[in-house]
Amino acid sequence: MQKFCRIAVAVSISLSLSVSVFAFEKTPVPDELPTLSPESQHATASKRITAQFTRAHYKKIAIDEALSAEIFDRFIKQLDYARNIFLLSDINSIQKYRSNFDNVFSRGKLSAAYDIYNLNMQRRLERYEYAISLLGEESEKSPFDFTKDEVYSFDREDAPWPADKAELNELWRLKVKSDALNLTLTDKEWPKVREVLTKRYNYAIKRLKQSESEDAFQLVMNSFSRVVEPHTSYLSPRNAERFQVDMNLQLEGIGAELRAVEDYTVIQRVVTGGPADKSKQLKSKDRIVGVAQGNDEFEDVIGWRLDDVVELIKGSKGTTVRLQILPADSDDEANIKIVSIVRDIIKLEDRAAKSKVYLENPNEPDSKKLGVITIPSFYNHLSRDVNAELTKLKAQNVEGIIVDLRGNGGGSLTEATLLTGLFIDKGPVVQIRDGANRIVVNRDRDGVSYFDGPLTVMVDRYSASASEIFSAAIQDYGRGVIVGEHTFGKGTVQQHRGLGRVYDLYEKPFGSIQYTIAKFYRINGGSTQHRGVLPDIAFPTAVDPEDWGESKEENALPWDQIKKAQYTPLHELSQDIAYLTAQYQERIKSNREFKYLLDDISEYKAEKDDKTVSLNLEQRKTEREERKVKRLIRVNEQLVSLGKEKIAKLDDLDDELEDLDPFLDETARITFDFISLGKVAKK
Repeated sequence: MQKFCRIAVAVSISLSLSVSVFAFEKTPVPDELPTLSPESQHATASKRITAQFTRAHYKKIAIDEALSAEIFDRFIKQLDYARNIFLLSDINSIQKYRSNFDNVFSRGKLSAAYDIYNLNMQRRLERYEYAISLLGEESEKSPFDFTKDEVYSFDREDAPWPADKAELNELWRLKVKSDALNLTLTDKEWPKVREVLTKRYNYAIKRLKQSESEDAFQLVMNSFSRVVEPHTSYLSPRNAERFQVDMNLQLEGIGAELRAVEDYTVIQRVVTGGPADKSKQLKSKDRIVGVAQGNDEFEDVIGWRLDDVVELIKGSKGTTVRLQILPADSDDEANIKIVSIVRDIIKLEDRAAKSKVYLENPNEPDSKKLGVITIPSFYNHLSRDVNAELTKLKAQNVEGIIVDLRGNGGGSLTEATLLTGLFIDKGPVVQIRDGANRIVVNRDRDGVSYFDGPLTVMVDRYSASASEIFSAAIQDYGRGVIVGEHTFGKGTVQQHRGLGRVYDLYEKPFGSIQYTIAKFYRINGGSTQHRGVLPDIAFPTAVDPEDWGESKEENALPWDQIKKAQYTPLHELSQDIAYLTAQYQERIKSNREFKYLLDDISEYKAEKDDKTVSLNLEQRKTEREERKVKRLIRVNEQLVSLGKEKIAKLDDLDDELEDLDPFLDETARITFDFISLGKVAKK
């Protein structure tokens, strides 16, 4: 049975190490595991972090034994989430640090944290070496018996620590057997399975040997940060730079996204319009094996940490970087080519707001039109971009607008206010209360509504923060209809601050911190914290609100409310929403895509508490074939409904179904119903 709901629960957690190219010196791979120790700036940084959190954080923090124990527990959990690295004896031996772990961050006495981190690296090295030993000598036959009815438990968060090495070895035997079975299910013979897994585990060992002091410092500081509050964090110097890129949607470099694949740095994607794209010499899956600055000598970067390769490629606008490229379709070094690229400022256009026209009846020349504006995040100048999209859509005579905030995790609070202002004349948008209980109301003051027609806002469980400010304001004003899932429930405001000072003389740079300074509240007085925004029309979902979002975050701030702001609703939509809901519910009874969704939800809920997987090959094959048959039937039904030919097997499916979006289609139908009611914004 399939373990995940296909549509409703698309959890977007990626561990592919994909980053945007923006650039450092080579980190050689030592023969032995390094013994990490704090760098000169770390003690100062930890004391500055503690001072800032205790003085300026919205949540009042007391440095005491209780906090010390919480941070220690969090640090251990971060190091060994699955409880399959440390032994019980290791945990017992480091318990002595638990009650005074506050010395690590408040006084900058980091040695205890580094001792634990080094022990964890040693245990990880032992585990990967043991995993390799389980693969045995080169032979045609697997050392694993896949006819046994064994199971592998992939969720051990609350499991007891292994009592001895024999118990730990058994956990890893099952883990390696599971890895081997997954590859066997892809029709690989044992020699190939062994080769792939040996490379995988050796690559993990190489990564361990490339560990740096900043890795340990970042982990312990974030253990402190997340015990304070889930949206408080420490950013290393490199991560701080990436934060600015995400907010400004621009960077200086060649315009490519990279990821690590075994020993290679591989091009994940070429950014449209960037220097790499314009060169016409780089493509996805090409491997970068050497980097040179201008006319300097090339440095071999095979086996480097991804971060170090990125730092080497990054550079200022107008400078030149040369790359040695091993094409994706070749392993012959004779085919290495040299590509010279002049760095430039790259606009991340694909992550900006964009719009399209949605036709009610595409086959009719005079079909009614809607504008759909997709907003991936609340970046700087978002409202300017959306206003430009509105201008284009109005020129095409759209009758209503859908703002798609699905998956939008938020961003700029200012942009949330400005975006709301595009759809109302003027008035309060959000209330903000700081740690001193002072309340500020952010308002739209321009007296202009840039679109006053019917408005629908799409949200899901990943719509958070600024997305919720906008959605809540539209809902409280009765300005439009909110459609989708219960939102995430993040109602806090963060500030980003660098830790460095102009007078610092340290050899290496400081990172930065992001910490909560306020909570925001709807204009009706209620907080979106924990509760989020409840849609006016709810789509089916596999996720119960209490099982996902801010309410599940450890140490999250509670829900509360304040006095409502002075505002006048534009419409009372309750009767209209009742009508729209009835129409929607009647439609989905015969909607094939929603039937698929409900089937997936039922299957997901039946299986979501099962945290094990069978290691019996025949059972897994049977389950896989059942899923394939079910999927093939569904795909062919979808193809026929689109007027396309059926396929004989799933491998024959190209991209014919990529544009299917049943949620958007139904939101459009709701919006056309809304238009039929003649509701527009009041001046």
